[in-house]
Amino acid sequence: MKAFLLAAGLGSRLRPLTDRTPKCLLPIGGRPMLQIWLEQMGSWGVTDVLVNTHHLWEQVEAFASTWRGKAKLHLAHEPDLLGSAGTLRANRAFVEGEESFLVLYADNLTAFRATLLLERLDAERERSPLAAMALFRSPRPKDCGIAALDAEGWVTRFAEKPREPKSDLANAGIYAFAAGALDLIPEKAVADIGHDLIPRLVPRIVGVEMKERLLDIGSTAAYLEVRDASFEEWANASISSATSQTGRAAASSKVR
Repeated sequence: MKAFLLAAGLGSRLRPLTDRTPKCLLPIGGRPMLQIWLEQMGSWGVTDVLVNTHHLWEQVEAFASTWRGKAKLHLAHEPDLLGSAGTLRANRAFVEGEESFLVLYADNLTAFRATLLLERLDAERERSPLAAMALFRSPRPKDCGIAALDAEGWVTRFAEKPREPKSDLANAGIYAFAAGALDLIPEKAVADIGHDLIPRLVPRIVGVEMKERLLDIGSTAAYLEVRDASFEEWANASISSATSQTGRAAASSKVR
């Protein structure tokens, strides 16, 4: 089982914290976010994880040189950012021979088990799905990538930051893709999952609503909310808190 963990963002909204530390290495409860994700994925049975790098990439390489966890860590440096879908296209050899694979963002914080998406892909095999995506109920759907589903959970429409949202089910930035989805990534310098790939997969993409807490570490305020907390304690706390599930506004496309 293989996964992409997207981590090359600049972390512009977290400056000055990210002037000296790449966002994926900012600590939560004393552990870098990258480590938290790798430990989770190892516990799910993921064997190989590809992490893309850009800003302060040398620090990520230094972390990788000391990593001894269950999941093998592979790095792919991007001198110029390729966009989330562009990273998949550029590294498709990493998942050659795989029927499906996971894609996650290193700056999301959640205990949602992404392998549930792979299980859903397998369960729907007769309908030849190209992807499964995690969704959550957003109180601010106009700020998110929003999916409309049919009665069986298949995505019938997807739009980034719609003026008139058709639902409140927002993109959590957690995906399982079938290998065939890679063929639909457009050939452009910077290609984005939310803008350039997901709309091309409709209606062959199924949505899975998550109940776990979700926090996009995209701002200093969001980071400071959880910086000193144990990840496990944070993940198990009540989802009812106002900031517990903020999600990703245009998850795959924003400058991170």
